[in-house]
Amino acid sequence: MSHQRIACPVVDVLEAPNGPRARQALLGAEIAIEDRQDGWLRVKAGPDGYPGYVPADSVAVIATPTHRVGTFATHVYAEEDMKSPDIMPLPFGAAVHVQAERRKFWETDLGYIPKRHLRPLDRPFTDPVTVAQLHFGVPYLWGGNSTRGIDCSGLVAAALRACDISSPGDSDQQMDELGQQLDSDEPARRGDLIFWDGHVGIMVDAEIMIHANAHHMAVAYEPLNAATLRIEAQGDGRVLARKRLDD
Repeated sequence: MSHQRIACPVVDVLEAPNGPRARQALLGAEIAIEDRQDGWLRVKAGPDGYPGYVPADSVAVIATPTHRVGTFATHVYAEEDMKSPDIMPLPFGAAVHVQAERRKFWETDLGYIPKRHLRPLDRPFTDPVTVAQLHFGVPYLWGGNSTRGIDCSGLVAAALRACDISSPGDSDQQMDELGQQLDSDEPARRGDLIFWDGHVGIMVDAEIMIHANAHHMAVAYEPLNAATLRIEAQGDGRVLARKRLDD
């Protein structure tokens, strides 16, 4: 089993070659290759080892990342100049290897990236809610994991991983593995996770939740009480779990 990395900004991790998207992996994510077939790789992708298939040309041996994009998005430039040609856009969370520090740019193995847009991997965010809020307005995308498009569990995973908190990729696994169950009468607070069957949101405060959802088709704020009533009324059931991450 060899280990390489995703070498493009975002790639779909598919259930089967040419099949439906299960999740996504971002630039710099480590890949464990299990099999090769007709231009496809069967892999375990990213920090949670999500299983699926990716195109063979989306994976390469690249330098170990040192920084990640810490803003909504950025561009890689051909030169140390904002007016130079932009080589590619990168979403929040994409990881790159910095080769040298310039006056206003980092020189990377891809090109030049504004210094203000990268964050060292050894200086993670400290508040998952702040990261989730950075995604406000991102369009909903089933299986999405980036600021180009994201779903409910992708948003929670992005928020936690940016803070160096391990998270599985799907909401059912997140419900099973993350945090401690709250008592039914315990008031919600910032950072609590609220789970339904196939859905998850993260509390901004005691009353307001942020979540990527198909009702708004975006990452949106919604009062927890209103969301609870709406989700039950549309036939998706009641809240299954309220979890609090370790303090």
